[in-house]
Amino acid sequence: MFVVTGATGQVGRAVVRTLLESGQRVGAVVRSPENALACERQGCEPLIADMNDAEALQRAFSGTEGVFVMLPPLFDPSPDFPEARQLVQNLRTALASAQPPRVVCLSTIGAQASETNLLTQLQILEQQLSTLALPLAFVRAAWFMENSAWDVAPARDTGLVPSFLQPLDKLFPMVATADVGSTAARLLLESWQGRRIVELEGPERISPNQIAATFARLLDRDVRMQVVPHESWDALFRSQGMKNPMPRIRMLEGLNQGWIEFEGGSSDRQKGSTNLEEVLHGLVARVG
Repeated sequence: MFVVTGATGQVGRAVVRTLLESGQRVGAVVRSPENALACERQGCEPLIADMNDAEALQRAFSGTEGVFVMLPPLFDPSPDFPEARQLVQNLRTALASAQPPRVVCLSTIGAQASETNLLTQLQILEQQLSTLALPLAFVRAAWFMENSAWDVAPARDTGLVPSFLQPLDKLFPMVATADVGSTAARLLLESWQGRRIVELEGPERISPNQIAATFARLLDRDVRMQVVPHESWDALFRSQGMKNPMPRIRMLEGLNQGWIEFEGGSSDRQKGSTNLEEVLHGLVARVG
């Protein structure tokens, strides 16, 4: 059996779906009975465990053919990322004890960046898990196309979509979560030794203006992007409830300035097959 954390999220669901379609038994790590029922309906076995409980994670990971791990998203971390560091330590302790034959981890574009930013949490994950004597594969995924879910309502209602990705004609590496999940699942079905890094983006790079143009076709109305001025970011994020917006600001700066990019070199570069229009069509249908 393969075990998947984050199985109720977009990437985790895609991992589960791909493994099930390959005829594999799948265990889904979930926190609640409600999520357990949803996983059972998918056709996988629920494994109750919390990411804050290393012993429960160890039990879930033991005796498996492979494990997919990811950190829960944390968009407003405390300084120096103590929350992520604790979760990573829990994962490392559980994996060290369970000794699964292979581990695939969801990481991110720019995990190698020297500048501290929101994605540093996944750099910490890579660094700590890399000390394990296990076959490890890190999927460094590009910006998720599904982040445009926040753009559906303003595109539909006003035709004006605020953009933190700038300039508006810059081509950014993006990828669909379905491709991230299917890539992770395929890696679980492979055999290798040591540490692997797989850098994953979509079929082509995408600009904010292309996102607006795609929304315009799907919604049959004029849609354009509007730059959110950089000087307003801190106050805006704080007004939305963030206590420590600087990591998020630095992440956006890194993407815009280009120092959050793929590392290249000896990394395995792959491209997904899902295009932007497919993703935005699904988002528009879901949001209504």
